[in-house]
Amino acid sequence: MVLQIQVPDGATLAALEPLIPTLLAYVLSFVYVGIYWNNHHHLLQASSRISGSVLWANLHLLFWLSLLPFGTRWMDDYYTQPLPSAAYGVVLLGAAVAYWLLQRRIIAAEGDSSALKQMLAGDWKGKLSPVLYLLGIGLSFVQVHLAQATYALVALLWLIPDRRIERRIG
Repeated sequence: MVLQIQVPDGATLAALEPLIPTLLAYVLSFVYVGIYWNNHHHLLQASSRISGSVLWANLHLLFWLSLLPFGTRWMDDYYTQPLPSAAYGVVLLGAAVAYWLLQRRIIAAEGDSSALKQMLAGDWKGKLSPVLYLLGIGLSFVQVHLAQATYALVALLWLIPDRRIERRIG
């Protein structure tokens, strides 16, 4: 993900100030990519069977993640405006739904005895995240920075890795 982060116009901390929104947007999106990368790796590592519908669900997730640079750049360019912030939230919500669908397709491919189904029981972060994304989307039209803080909060929740799958496959 490249956002064309410009070099500051000077060698002082004050010269960095105009770049703060860009740097924050980049860091947030980079963290999200890392979270999905790690969880996707664990998810597929725990899977015992991959079907055609799993491949399509995986592609669906990739589609939403491919929109992250666009959403990040738009939110960065207009970080005080509601629509770009809401659009960023829609991309995050789309990725969360796509990841959930991928989990469901893997479980369906594995059948009734799916070990993954047991590993994902009690997935409170997976259930809470879309609710917070919807809250952030709505907050975008009330207070943009609260919306962006909500997106950051979800990322912070996921920075603590989901150890359920790792414990089972490790």
